[in-house]
Amino acid sequence: GLLSVIQRLKGSPEQELRIVLLGLDNAGKTTLLKRLASEEVSTITPTQGFNIKSVHSHGLKLNVWDIGGQRSIRPYWKKYLGSTDLLIYVIDSADQKRFEETGQELAELTEEESLTGVPLLVFANKQDLVTAAPADEIAEGLSLHTYRDREWQIQACSALSGEGVQVEMGACRLCKGERGPKGLHSHLFSLQDGMNWISSQIMNRKK
Repeated sequence: GLLSVIQRLKGSPEQELRIVLLGLDNAGKTTLLKRLASEEVSTITPTQGFNIKSVHSHGLKLNVWDIGGQRSIRPYWKKYLGSTDLLIYVIDSADQKRFEETGQELAELTEEESLTGVPLLVFANKQDLVTAAPADEIAEGLSLHTYRDREWQIQACSALSGEGVQVEMGACRLCKGERGPKGLHSHLFSLQDGMNWISSQIMNRKK
């Protein structure tokens, strides 16, 4: 867990890791990135190309690439996947008409050779909206339980309001090599918990 990550990094130089942040347009990727970087989120403009931000967490320097999700940009996603340590995929939980579209994009991403075995963290964003689907329902719709080649987790949040700092949410996890999912369970998660999970998964991968 997090303690073991800190123990491994104690006294060692800061390590730089590469994270790619993807999702459809208007999913809230840039807002989420600003929230993780503790920046102001009141003014957000659509990402036409890409943004890069460095987030420091427990001795790790996480270089996060936020790439636009417009349909015209998505064919270029694969150009940014090389040397990726972790994939973060953001979903607009309230835009149920696009669930099939975002699911197809995620499925195609996980088939990319450069992402083989790369841990996946799905943010079920916009949980502050009354029409938002719960994280467990989204996980089932995305068939995340079929992803047996990588560690994955889904986390509910609201990047805009900051809700998710302490909220009850569903979380799923599937360990590489297991025949079935560990199961759906409730837990208290926060955006920082998500970053802690990122750190632990990346360090496990780099052992």
